[in-house]
This record gives sequence, C-alpha cells and structure tokens, in this order.
Amino acid sequence: MIRIVFSLVVFLHGLIHLLGFVKEWNLAQVKQLTGATLVALSGSLAKIVGILWLIAGLLFILSSATCLLRKEWWWMIAIAAILISQILIFIYWKDAKFGTVANVIVLLAVILSYGAWSFDKMVSDELNSFLPEKMEKRVITEEMIDNLPQAVQRWLKRSNIIGKEEIHTVHLRQKGEMRIKPESNWMKADAEQYITTNPPGFIWIADVKSSFMYFYGRDKYENGRGHMFIKLFSLIPVVDARGKEIDQGALLRYLGEIVWHPSSALSDYISWEEINSTAAKATMSYGGVTASGTFKFDENGDFVSFEADRYYYRKEGSTLERWVITAEKNYGEFGGIRVPVNLSVTWKLDEEFTWYKLKIIGVEYNKW
Repeated sequence: MIRIVFSLVVFLHGLIHLLGFVKEWNLAQVKQLTGATLVALSGSLAKIVGILWLIAGLLFILSSATCLLRKEWWWMIAIAAILISQILIFIYWKDAKFGTVANVIVLLAVILSYGAWSFDKMVSDELNSFLPEKMEKRVITEEMIDNLPQAVQRWLKRSNIIGKEEIHTVHLRQKGEMRIKPESNWMKADAEQYITTNPPGFIWIADVKSSFMYFYGRDKYENGRGHMFIKLFSLIPVVDARGKEIDQGALLRYLGEIVWHPSSALSDYISWEEINSTAAKATMSYGGVTASGTFKFDENGDFVSFEADRYYYRKEGSTLERWVITAEKNYGEFGGIRVPVNLSVTWKLDEEFTWYKLKIIGVEYNKW
C-alpha cells in the first residue's frame, strides 16, 4: 500500500511538471502559473526550459511506474528527475517553490532505495565468488555411515539421505521473528541462506522490520572466517563484526545447521563421539578453528536440539555462553530430504534469551 501511494504521489508530481511545458510552449493557458522567473528568459530560451519541464515530468512518471513495478533501479531515474526539477523550481521560485517539498520526499525514498540497491549489489558480488564449481556426484550408502554413533545413524536414515545424492549446495528461504535484546520487541524477518558443504560456508541475507525501522543484515562464513554486517535502513552500519570470536560463532552456526543438509555429517572436517543412545558430540575443525557441540535426537531419529558454548557479544568483552538451537517438533520434506522446519535459537544467560524463531518455507539442493 505504501508503495502504491508513493508511486501515485510521484506520478502526480510528474504531471504537474508538464504544466511548465504547456505554459512555455503556449499550448494552453495555465492560470496557476504567472511565468515569473528569477532570470529573464527569451522566447527561444523559454522553450528550451519548457522542454526541461517536459523531461522532468516524464522522468518522474517513469520513475513512478518502475517503482510500482518494484524495479530496484527506479531511483536512478528519480534522481535525474529531482535534479532537473529542483533547478527549474529555483528559476520559477514564486510559482513552483512548494515543489521542493515533493522533491525532498522523493529524495528520501531515493536515498533509502539506493542503500537497499547497494547492499543487494554487495551480496550479489559475494555470492558470485562464493558459489562453488560443479562437484563430483556421490550417492550416500548405508556402508558410509556404519562408523557413526547410533543416534547419528538413525537421524541420517530418518532424514532420508540414504540413497540420495550427496548435498553440495543448499538454498533455503526462511520467515521468522527476532529481537536484539531480551526486553526488545519482536521484529519480522525474511531471510535467504546459501550454503556450500565443500568447502563449508554460508551467506545469510535478512530483511528485518519493526513498526518504525528496518535492518538489512548479512552473516557470512567463508574460508573459515565469519563476518556479520548489519545496516539500519540499509544505510547506517550498526554491526560490522569480525575476529576470532566471530569465526568460532560462524563455525558453530554452520555445524548446528547441518540438520538442513544431513550428508555433511560425513564430511572429513567433522568428527563424532557417542554420548548415549539419543545424543552425540560433533567436533568441527576448519580454517584453524575448532569447536564442538552436542546434537540430541528423539527415539525415532528426528533432530531435537544442538547445544554449544558460543561467544556472546558484550560491551565489556565477549564471553562463552550456552547457545541452543531447538526444533519445534515440526518436520518437512524438501527434495525428499526430511528436515526440521520450525526452530528457535536461544542464549542461556542469567535468564533464557530466545532471540530468533524461524520457519523454513523452501529448500533447494544442488541447484547451483
């Protein structure tokens, strides 16, 4: 609705500019315009300026249409329209000064759209270098899982990975809600995630909105290194985190999320240790970073939870805290692979802090 209203405003703003063209080319009488200018305009110069009114109007109308059609580059047209329009408004200040208000409104939208476009371009460039070359196909057999703990074997069989092609890439879509602090309100989140398994890595892109603000976020794990980058209104960096603690956290996130690509349990960078009939400890070593976590399953082999000690950011310094991914007893199949669909992510601090609840709405395997 906001997009429709805004596009209509821009369209009407463009139509008003056409009056300047009609006035200077004497195509009709425009009583609302006195023709007063800050500089004297001769007959031929007035007609040239009239053409500029026409160009500005058409550019606003075109930017209105492209905005309505959700073309991410609409702002490029709008910025040209604003520039021409504001020059004309200064020349015809007495008649056109209130057009500055409309130009400022459009300019604010242009700035926000530029931020989103710039962020998307950064992510697109990263994805182009992140995507792996085609991998050798290999089918998972029961013999390949014989040496794993019994709980892990049941999970892999329950996941329907036996007889399926090994997973090399994953593209999944999420919907959910998150909050920054325990006392914060929940914000809606739409996210996409791209995962590679050899080498291990992911790029997670999220659009997070509340009533008064929105964030663009990108979490990345590549070449054994993590990087969290978040912008307020797609413009103002609020998080740009790297370092050893981030590397460890990104590795643990990747490890915990292998429940969405079960064949990764057979990767040579992950080792397993049996705890009991429904739990196993997994240790992942990659890029000079090593971390461990505990997977728990039910008697049927469905994933229940993953727990690990992960660095939690504090102003006075990061501390190791218990971090838990919990499945909400809802499972689905994508490409024949059974995975948990509803999950929550919780920090076990002095009091529990669940900061993210998500639902998987789509998964594609080996499509890149």
